[in-house]
Amino acid sequence: MGHGAGTEVDMRAIVDGEVVAQSEDIVECKGYQYFPRASVRLDRLEKAPKTADDRACPHGVQFYDVIAGGSRHVRAAWCYEAPRPEMRQIGGRFGFWQDVKVVA
Repeated sequence: MGHGAGTEVDMRAIVDGEVVAQSEDIVECKGYQYFPRASVRLDRLEKAPKTADDRACPHGVQFYDVIAGGSRHVRAAWCYEAPRPEMRQIGGRFGFWQDVKVVA
């Protein structure tokens, strides 16, 4: 595995065998890996309707359905659109969970 300087690891978010995000510029927060917007296949994401819990989130969370392999993975991605200072490092980045596997 040829890695250049630094400890950047190429991370991928994969669902149904399809890569929906890939980057070495990953920020970890609370056990989740956050990808920069530019590395995400935004054509595979569709904004999910906000729930009461979403609207109560102090960081302005927006969940997304991930559409891949002919399946819709409901609320499998999210982005904090208005993060408070303690979460500012992941503002505008995307996290994935549930059926979406994040692997190096």
